[in-house]
Amino acid sequence: MEKFFQFHQHNTNLRTETLAGATTFLTMVYIVVVNPAILSETGMDFGAVFVATVLAASLSTLIMGVFANYPIAIAPGMGLNAYFAYSVVGQNGVGWETAMGAVLVAGLLFLLLTLTTLRESLIKAIPTSLKNGITAGIGLFIAFIGLKSAGIIVDDEVNLVGLGDLHAPVTILSLAGLLFTLVLMTLRVPGALFFGMVCTGVVGWLSGMLHIEGPWVAAPPSLAPTFGEAVVALPDVFSQGLYAVIFAFLLVTLFDTTGTMIGVAEQAGLMKNGVFPRMKPALFADALGMTTGAVMGTTPTSAYIESSAGVATGGRTGFTAVVVGVLLLGTLFFAPVVSAIAALPAITAPTLIIVGCFMMGGLAKVEWNDFDEAFPAFIVMLSMPLTSSIATGIALGFITYPLLKIVRGNFRDVHPLLYVFMLLFTLQLAFLPE
Repeated sequence: MEKFFQFHQHNTNLRTETLAGATTFLTMVYIVVVNPAILSETGMDFGAVFVATVLAASLSTLIMGVFANYPIAIAPGMGLNAYFAYSVVGQNGVGWETAMGAVLVAGLLFLLLTLTTLRESLIKAIPTSLKNGITAGIGLFIAFIGLKSAGIIVDDEVNLVGLGDLHAPVTILSLAGLLFTLVLMTLRVPGALFFGMVCTGVVGWLSGMLHIEGPWVAAPPSLAPTFGEAVVALPDVFSQGLYAVIFAFLLVTLFDTTGTMIGVAEQAGLMKNGVFPRMKPALFADALGMTTGAVMGTTPTSAYIESSAGVATGGRTGFTAVVVGVLLLGTLFFAPVVSAIAALPAITAPTLIIVGCFMMGGLAKVEWNDFDEAFPAFIVMLSMPLTSSIATGIALGFITYPLLKIVRGNFRDVHPLLYVFMLLFTLQLAFLPE
């Protein structure tokens, strides 16, 4: 084992790698609760989504550890799950089966890109300001959802949104959970999000707001209600023209995963002269997780920035990821507890809000003094939460960026692919609005 994962070359050992894997697991295990809680609002079976989430995360993370030998965990990404549930399905009335078919198409395209050099071309074509604007927009989008599910903000006939009833039991518990989790985050407690959810759940249970019926441990639920539905719905994906949705899933997953992997590898000192070695198997792990996840019934997977917690603990090899994958499999037997926790929004809402904050960091890299760089990032970030659509935000950014560059006379600075995207998105918004 030590030879296979090259412990000696990376100056690590079995104990350190195991501890690092457990640390990463604690920082990201919230997803097995939050993801099925979000997707079940579309009518998907909670138990089936829970199993699909765990299996997709475990499979892709194990592949990452064994074949790419990186201490990076993979699981369904935050943001795209909310986009799937509240925009593609909720706002546009697309059936969840068809929406999952769009995820499958995006996953297959991701697999193809992983095997070609077009992947690098696509990543290089997207300017830094747009990448960071998209990430920040997704952050605002999921934070907005967290605030609404907690009852902190509510619908308002005059101003569209307004302050909720701060005396409502669920809202009080949400605020208490948020404050407690923020304290843990500030004190840099490993697994702060997970322990914040646990403590909020305990308070909810003691106050009678959380009800766990039956045994806490049970056999995993059936995957049958969601398995294969994405494949059956593939014809509907194209008949309903969900091309912008497919592109949104593909684009966000591609550069989010790549950026996270590079960031974690740099932190671990695994970059070689600025080059990310073994990128193909690393991206393949995510692409395969995304594709198989769609078949099983969950939204796109992505490399988790929470992997940096394990790296900070000393994780340097793929054995860290293997530990994460095995621990994730263990959660399959706690479906009754997960289901009860997910049914109380006060437990999951603080996590959505805080994860949204994490995703705002890239705005510091936007060149705000250059208007032709700043405005496209701004319009992307603003439109995603206000239109409840990641695809619309991406479209507006990809249209305004080349236009402003042309006006300024810097049209040569724009990658040719961006002009193609500008034309396609203009046609899509004009004739096939989402």
